[in-house]
Amino acid sequence: MAERAERFLAQAGFDRAPWLAVVFASGILFWFTLKLPWQWASAIGLALLIALFAFAAWRDKDHRDHLRSAVIACALIFAAGISVIWMRSEFVGASAIERPKVERVQGYILAREDQPAQDRIRLTMAVRDAESGESRKIRVNIPLDALTQPDDATGFVNDGSALVEGAVVRMRVRLMPPASPMLPGAYDFARAAWFKGLAASGSVIGGVEIVTSAKQTGFIPQAQRALSTHVRSKVDGSAGHIAAAFASGDRGAIVEEDREAMRDAGLTHLLAISGLHVSAVIGGAYFLAIKLLALFPALALRVRLPVLAAGVGALAGISYTLLTGAQVPTVRACAAAMLVLVALASGRDALSLRMVAMAAIFVLLLWPESVIGPSFQMSFSAVLAIVALHTSAPVRAFLAPREESGIARLGRGTAMLFLTGLVIEIALMPVVLFHFHRAGLYGAFANVIAIPLVTFVSMPLIALGLIFDIVGLGAPFWWLTQQSLNLLLALAHFTSAQPGAVKLMPQMSGLTIALFASGGLWLALWTGKARLLGFVPAIIATGLLLTTPIPDVLIGRDGRHVGLTVNSPDGSRSLLSLRDSRSTYSRDNLLELASVTSEPIPLAEWEGARCSPEFCTIVLERGGRDWSLLLARNRELIEERALAAACERADIVVADRYLPRSCSPRWLKADRGFLEQSGGLALDLNNQTITSVGESQGEHGWWIAAQD
Repeated sequence: MAERAERFLAQAGFDRAPWLAVVFASGILFWFTLKLPWQWASAIGLALLIALFAFAAWRDKDHRDHLRSAVIACALIFAAGISVIWMRSEFVGASAIERPKVERVQGYILAREDQPAQDRIRLTMAVRDAESGESRKIRVNIPLDALTQPDDATGFVNDGSALVEGAVVRMRVRLMPPASPMLPGAYDFARAAWFKGLAASGSVIGGVEIVTSAKQTGFIPQAQRALSTHVRSKVDGSAGHIAAAFASGDRGAIVEEDREAMRDAGLTHLLAISGLHVSAVIGGAYFLAIKLLALFPALALRVRLPVLAAGVGALAGISYTLLTGAQVPTVRACAAAMLVLVALASGRDALSLRMVAMAAIFVLLLWPESVIGPSFQMSFSAVLAIVALHTSAPVRAFLAPREESGIARLGRGTAMLFLTGLVIEIALMPVVLFHFHRAGLYGAFANVIAIPLVTFVSMPLIALGLIFDIVGLGAPFWWLTQQSLNLLLALAHFTSAQPGAVKLMPQMSGLTIALFASGGLWLALWTGKARLLGFVPAIIATGLLLTTPIPDVLIGRDGRHVGLTVNSPDGSRSLLSLRDSRSTYSRDNLLELASVTSEPIPLAEWEGARCSPEFCTIVLERGGRDWSLLLARNRELIEERALAAACERADIVVADRYLPRSCSPRWLKADRGFLEQSGGLALDLNNQTITSVGESQGEHGWWIAAQD
């Protein structure tokens, strides 16, 4: 086997650098998958032993240099991935507050985020715990109407203009520990907060008092807010909110209706400042610089213009990255663009998988936890798909220069743009379904229009509007900007409104997404006919995805929000909701994980349910048998003997309070005590399986904090 592996590695002729980045990311992912510290340490030790074995066993043997080097490098880098994320978790993780509380805090504002679409301002603050005296970081939402109210203690009215970085404020707040996922597969805010160092989040009660005004506001936050305000003042309505997002990264003003339309049309990536926007800024700066510098013969004859233009492009890219908040996708795109500029300046091929690998390792060294987030996965999936497609032999031949008419050249370019969009959609589909459980199916078609519109029309017009505003002549460019972005929004709403535009899927398994990832990476990173082997795991994963069972019962982590999937009389799938919650977050989670697009139906209104003020009962026929469910509607106490008799007749009992030991159903008792340990639940009654949030968490810091 070793000899065969050696021959394969020697003859494959593939680029090894991208695979090293994959191994490093795999080590990080492995840490999240393993549950206990001794397992993390054992994985590191085993990897080092494998490297030592390869070094010793094949040291004196000829013709195994490729295998020996590959095993040693992969083992060491895999161990490095586990070590980096483990250290990152220990250094930045912050223990959550023990329980919800209302208290008066005084804190230093670290960051401010304006969210006019939600009528609020979000502050990240450093405060001192009143009980322990330790400092902690919290995030507080301040409704805009609260800024018109006097503070309870001082009567001071704050209009919000002084709530900037560096100010010290005092307020009364309602704080909550960062929440664990509501259901298996839902967003894990506790994990995200752990790596951000957040100990709590909440909202203000009453007014806000300025204790000490900011002596000097940071230039970048101030410039970002000023730029966002300026752009919104020049472009009206929803188009202005999107223009502000393109110019400064401020997406807080985009209304939910437009967000949903962009998401369902497959255009959400245009709202996140990432590779497309950074590339447009750097590409525009590079092109403009090299053309303007070429107008000076004395300079052009003495200096290599690509080097100077690359410097201008680098300055523009770094400035834009800092101005838009330096989020992970933007930093990733900027790092990759810097490598492209270096390649252009040195005359080398700028489009390569090695460039993508270096950018990935750069990001993972700084933010290793980003590897499990949709932003990192979607960004690099799209970039890998683009590079792999455009570096393949058939595409190179299709795009090779030739003598042809302008119409034929335009046709080839349009066809390639559509093919690129289609490949990107296919590459992103598993990631989107895994994280968001829904995907726009017509994104490839919408992106054929949207990407050129944003790259070559809207963003250049915004730049020209800002430049000509210096002399007061930017109005025509802002008008054109508004028309182009109105067209983008019209395209998003039209596409998302088409029948079948959105596909919902239940939570796919870890095996399914791992097969998709391995197949995609093999297709993208390998060369020659061996690349086609990547279709094997991708096809298996597709089969597993299509056969993923839809949960019959979804139980939220608090036992209050319960959803049951049933078939309506018209044959469509519906969701029965135990409570008619005002929380859109809870409702959306239940709908998405149940793969239901229609509004939930209150359980009390369902014909087959029987409800009293305290409990609801319903019988579901699944797996060839009847399942009796007893669901608590409130926390009102009832006589224990009657409750015990009802529990005895039920297969499943769900309650948001502690139930007595005498309540003993036939299959599952999901009361408060059980749910505090397990987290949210998804029940598949056909296969009689229970999936919980807790089973995948282990002893990671954010879950231990949530349990404590």
